[in-house]
Amino acid sequence: MRVSLVPNLRRPGVGRIPEPDGRRASLPEHARLCPVVEDANRMGFLVFPPLEQREALQIRYRVENLYQFTLLRDPGGGQQPKVLFAAEVRPAAGAGGAEVRDIRYVDRESGLDEAAALELIDALITNLDAPAGGVGIRGAFDFVTPEGWDTVYFGVLNEPARPHIPVLTARIETDWYPQNTEFRYSMQPGDVLVASGGAPVGQVMFVRRESVELTPATEAEVHSFVARQEQFWTERSAKERTTPYGALISHHYRDQQRARRAREA
Repeated sequence: MRVSLVPNLRRPGVGRIPEPDGRRASLPEHARLCPVVEDANRMGFLVFPPLEQREALQIRYRVENLYQFTLLRDPGGGQQPKVLFAAEVRPAAGAGGAEVRDIRYVDRESGLDEAAALELIDALITNLDAPAGGVGIRGAFDFVTPEGWDTVYFGVLNEPARPHIPVLTARIETDWYPQNTEFRYSMQPGDVLVASGGAPVGQVMFVRRESVELTPATEAEVHSFVARQEQFWTERSAKERTTPYGALISHHYRDQQRARRAREA
């Protein structure tokens, strides 16, 4: 299947290309060695923001329904990150009002001015305060799927690092609807969220639009299920080994998976 990548037209050419990755740095060792968790991690593609590798956007949600945005750049060499701009955005009360944006600081030596800072906010952020505390972080690329396929947008799977800010899940028919990629974080007052050029802000997968019918298993299917389960665990036990950290693991699932895929190829 072919999915077309459209660059973020507000900041084209900036940001990493989406990629699959089964690793999660914050998972404990046993979870990292679990093939079914690893396969879930690799499901779809990790999506990155339209930020340079050394850039980071810090978002702070204040109690008074005020959003503070700070764009930083790491100069390298162990130096402190440099603030490129700092802005405050206050959503309007009621329906249809315009939010108030205030650029509190801009580093003119970086080539930015107030207008450029506001354009960068639009390139990085969307759908502010919908719902209350909501912040949509844009992706570096949008997706165009083949006829009959949708894009599902969600937070990075199996990422247990704390603090954790939830991400809303959305499914969009991207074969006909031109959706700009975004991941809607739901912040609480006091939360601080950082998006950086080297880290994903969300994950996508592509699913076909088709109905699924659930039916009771036949007696033969139940017996087959139990027999295959018993056989698998007997064979798995013969391959178990203990890691240096005391975790008991077996590669039997992965061995069986690779053997089946080799036969299907």
